[in-house]
Amino acid sequence: MIVLDAILGALIVLAVWAGVSIRVVQQYQRGVVFRFGRVRDDVRDPGLAWLLPIADRLKRVNVQIITMPIPAQEGITRDNVTVRVDAVVYFRVMDPVKATVNVQDYNFAISQVAQTSLRSIIGKSELDDLLANREPLNQGLELMLDSPALDWGIEIDRVEIKDVALPESMKRSMSRQAEAERERRARIITADGEYQASARLSEAAAIMSSTPAALQLRLLQTVVEVAAEKNSTLVLPFPVELLRFLDSVTEKPAPAPRSAPAPAPEPGPEQLELPDLPALDEVLARDPLEAPGGAVNGSRPEVAGPRGRDHDGGTEV
Repeated sequence: MIVLDAILGALIVLAVWAGVSIRVVQQYQRGVVFRFGRVRDDVRDPGLAWLLPIADRLKRVNVQIITMPIPAQEGITRDNVTVRVDAVVYFRVMDPVKATVNVQDYNFAISQVAQTSLRSIIGKSELDDLLANREPLNQGLELMLDSPALDWGIEIDRVEIKDVALPESMKRSMSRQAEAERERRARIITADGEYQASARLSEAAAIMSSTPAALQLRLLQTVVEVAAEKNSTLVLPFPVELLRFLDSVTEKPAPAPRSAPAPAPEPGPEQLELPDLPALDEVLARDPLEAPGGAVNGSRPEVAGPRGRDHDGGTEV
């Protein structure tokens, strides 16, 4: 009985000692041992960690990558635009001893440094960089966090800007600018398409002009395409080239005989010509006994004698 009690007591003491001196470290943790308040250089790896009872204290440190959101920070960019920017930082503990000894709470410290660095990045950047060129800003923010984090045994894996909040007035202005830019590009693309289409049509017209049959084939192809719709009205144009072809093969008609000249119109009352009258000297030089029309059959015309007067002064009859 005494032996059994001794063995039982030894087992109980061993169990108590094991419960006090043995600790379990998880795979994603590292153990930092403090012996009488002094940190030990050797870090306990995952598994069972043996400690001296009463003398040693074990502090577990998580070495996983920690995702920490940075609260939204409001600032003014270099081009005087008020924005609110939030980000996220990914970091991990590389030296558990430094992370435990050099800084009281490395999570809170990283959060504060990230907020101040984000404000500094906002003031040094322009709005266009925050919206479209974030990769250099992320790298700059990561470098600003690396400087103090190295002394704390922290490695910054990456930093990314999540969102940029703009005022409503700035959003409206940017939307108008984007709309104008899209309209400008649409007009340029339309003009470029018209230019290319006109060039192609010019080349096609040159080819068809050298080969008239190509124009006829193209016309027939267009007719077939239009005729595919049953409810459409087909208007068949008559090609000008066909008219020219028919004109070239058609014989030219003989010239028409010249018609007789039209008779001159009869003179009207205003167009009657007066007979030629003798001159005044010729009339005075004539013999007063000569008839005006000249002698007929060589005989002289009878001339009436002078008329006498009656006694009353009247004319003789």
